[in-house]
Amino acid sequence: MIFLGLIVILAAVAVSVAAVLDNTGDAQMTVFGDEVPGITDQWHVFMAGAVVAIVFMVGVMIVTLGLKRALSMRRELRDLRDEHEESLQTLELERRKLQQALAQARRGMDDQQPVPAQRVAPN
Repeated sequence: MIFLGLIVILAAVAVSVAAVLDNTGDAQMTVFGDEVPGITDQWHVFMAGAVVAIVFMVGVMIVTLGLKRALSMRRELRDLRDEHEESLQTLELERRKLQQALAQARRGMDDQQPVPAQRVAPN
């Protein structure tokens, strides 16, 4: 989207510069060595300039929107990475606690002497 906006901006600048530099006629507009048909009065030249300015502004808007979108995507990605990192740290902490509890439980079972089973005499 940014690339498209830059292309539109460059096209508008190229057309406007060519129109200014190549316009040697009194009330006609010459662009890239060719006369633009339908331009016979000064206001036609002005309107052509206004159209080029509008195209330029559309290109600027496209670039701006593309940059905003890219920045928001990067911000969201960074937030998701941070959230993922926090959840991994939380899971790692829980795993360590469970390993410690398991180790303590195993040590507690080792400390206890097994009680032999007692037979009960039949009645």
